[in-house]
Amino acid sequence: MVAPGLAADKTSAHSEAAGRVVRVDLDDIAARLGVPAEEVERVHRLAGDHPSAPLPAKADAPAILERLAVRPDDAAEIMAGWPDPGSPLWTAELRWLLDRSTALVRADLGGHLWLSPGPELPRERGPAWQHLYVYAYLALTGVVTGYHRDHGVAEDVTWATLADLGRNLAIDRRMDREGWPVMQSWLTLHARGGLYELGRLQFQRGGDTLDLHIPEAGPMTPAAVTASLDEARGFFPRHFPEEQYTEFACGSWLLDPQLLEYLPADSNIVRFQQRFELEPYEEPEGLDADVEVLRFAFRSLSTPLDRLPRGTVLQRAVADHLKAGGHWQWRRGRFRI
Repeated sequence: MVAPGLAADKTSAHSEAAGRVVRVDLDDIAARLGVPAEEVERVHRLAGDHPSAPLPAKADAPAILERLAVRPDDAAEIMAGWPDPGSPLWTAELRWLLDRSTALVRADLGGHLWLSPGPELPRERGPAWQHLYVYAYLALTGVVTGYHRDHGVAEDVTWATLADLGRNLAIDRRMDREGWPVMQSWLTLHARGGLYELGRLQFQRGGDTLDLHIPEAGPMTPAAVTASLDEARGFFPRHFPEEQYTEFACGSWLLDPQLLEYLPADSNIVRFQQRFELEPYEEPEGLDADVEVLRFAFRSLSTPLDRLPRGTVLQRAVADHLKAGGHWQWRRGRFRI
């Protein structure tokens, strides 16, 4: 339901709430949230008149969070900031954003492209601000599990996929909250049924290509990767027979051939690279490969190079390359299914 208390002014829009029309001032919402007005306008436009989704009952939330692999410290924060009716933590503009961002994602159920659920918020302002998009994810859990059931997806695959929430919250905590702006968009793939975790790898639907993603889930051994690929070869024709996939693809700094200069020939990363035929290199728009290497290899975006940990061969390779003035590349490769 759209929150009350958002009066109309020069830049307004209409939303349906409890059977009545509520006028909302988008400029005022943006000002109160401390975010660009165009971000709020984008949420309003994409959410349109699509329905939101209700949060699960608060009494059921601890069990759901546990099933989503949310750690106790993160779960405690989420429960402390729960959007109870009348909670002073939840201003009218926050309730509006939660409602409309949930509707925005729900409107694209079944979609598989990158989707931002809303503006990056100043999360230091409190638990409602910090976890707003987590509450949206929880509201969408019932929607996407229904989508999975409609496609015959087994519950163990559903919950293994959705449990990436807990993994990413734990990573964000390790990153001193630096990681969430990317993660809040990443997790909309899971909440729309656009991505599935099958063994060691995650697979993102789209066109005639299944894009591979590599979660932080232990060694990426050749055997584990092969088993995951084999599972995907059966999974998608069975559950999405109208979609015809011909290739696996991956875009990652892990496919940078420069790693071959540093890593042993029998390393898991080198053997993963060997599966792919690389596309010609092009500088990716809006993506800094050096930043992404730091994000994944060190889970830090702000630690000085000379203070980065050097506990693994990969960490030493990344740090030495950057300290020598080199840069990493984001490469894309593919191979036939």
